[in-house]
Amino acid sequence: MFEFNLPDLGEGIAEGEILRWHVAVGQTIAEDAPLVDVETDKAAVTIPSPRGGKVTALSGKVGDVVSVGALVAVIDDGAAVAPATPRPRGAARPPAGVAAPAATAPAAAASSPAAAAPGGGRRPVPATPATRRLARGLGVDIDAVPPSGPAGRVLPEDVRRFAAGPSAEVARPARAGAAGAAPTPPAPAEPHIPAKAVRDDQAFAEFAAHASATIPFLELEPMPDFAADGPVVSEPLRSIRRKVARKMVTSMALVPHVAHMDDADVTALEKFRRAQKAARSDDPGIGKLTLMSFVIKAVTAGLRAAPAFNASLDPFKEEIIYKKYYNIGFATDTGRGLVVPVIKNTDRKSIREISAEIADKAALAREGKLPAEDMRAGTFTITNVGPLGGTALLATINYPEVAILGMGKVQEKPVVRDGQIVIRQILPLTLAFDHRIADGADAARFVAELIRQLSDPNLLLLET
Repeated sequence: MFEFNLPDLGEGIAEGEILRWHVAVGQTIAEDAPLVDVETDKAAVTIPSPRGGKVTALSGKVGDVVSVGALVAVIDDGAAVAPATPRPRGAARPPAGVAAPAATAPAAAASSPAAAAPGGGRRPVPATPATRRLARGLGVDIDAVPPSGPAGRVLPEDVRRFAAGPSAEVARPARAGAAGAAPTPPAPAEPHIPAKAVRDDQAFAEFAAHASATIPFLELEPMPDFAADGPVVSEPLRSIRRKVARKMVTSMALVPHVAHMDDADVTALEKFRRAQKAARSDDPGIGKLTLMSFVIKAVTAGLRAAPAFNASLDPFKEEIIYKKYYNIGFATDTGRGLVVPVIKNTDRKSIREISAEIADKAALAREGKLPAEDMRAGTFTITNVGPLGGTALLATINYPEVAILGMGKVQEKPVVRDGQIVIRQILPLTLAFDHRIADGADAARFVAELIRQLSDPNLLLLET
């Protein structure tokens, strides 16, 4: 028998949601054949079977969230039964009626809920930053705390219970009829409150109290009971959507956003772009030529002239880190949430190369197959709502970057040129930036350089 645990899915990924099983219990699977599709907060991945044989157990159903290191499947590969590896508490288990592996973990390993990480170290237990701060304040090793939350997550009450020791257990009432114990009349019946609801209420109360004490005038209230006013449908905030939520809250809470808006006349550029697409439609780098590729090249030129927008601010060291490389991300709508593929070293790539890379990475992102490596190390982000019909937007900075450029829809507009009213192709631009590292004058100069580059295709060709 071979026990297969969910492998490390990438840097910073602690869990994944089961999207699809490719086999069922009792079926035979070949080595390296698709076993399960799992979606993380970065992308969806297909995990192959590391062994061939008969599937005797599968842990979890579609929609379950499984922690890295948790048991995923048991495969009868003809080998002798090996000692079972520790399974984090709360991890998905084989469904009822399916035989689970009989081997048990050694007592030493079972004493801690932290799963062994690849390479021999301990994998950090799942817990929110607030819970970890609580553990540090109470002098508790969070890796030693038995979790009670979903997917093996350590909750605040777990930390407090562990810190209080055995005496924190709720005293059990004496049994009726026991020596020296008087019978206790039955208490009035009370509505049943699920344990999860109690935990959620406790977690909210602790978070609200901490937030209110930290931020003046902030008062958080629990969500009203929307179901009392009409039908509702609820779904868990998971995977990419949850990652987006966390990133946006972090950015808006930490970064003082300021926006600078202007319009670029892209009449000549659009004429050049369309002519090149029509003349070289069979060229993969030109046939998919979009305005985004030109904007990326213009932004790269602008960042060289304004290094403050290609930086990050470390609030703990109180220093600005200026990056001498140019990795430009572009926001992509996948249907499951925004992801940001990154084009690396745009200062050393031609517009044709950038165009081909945009098309390839956008397609992989929509399929959920974009590698995590292609979504990291960005230094500046561009988001474009133009194809969807938006005229302008104020985007949220992709923290820890310090600026993001929003593109609106290119439209024909009447403008004045040399005293004459003419029709031109106008692209609205909005630069949102971190006011801690730059001022309005810096943003105005940066956007002015973008407009200059985008107004003349020859300038962009010189950059290439």
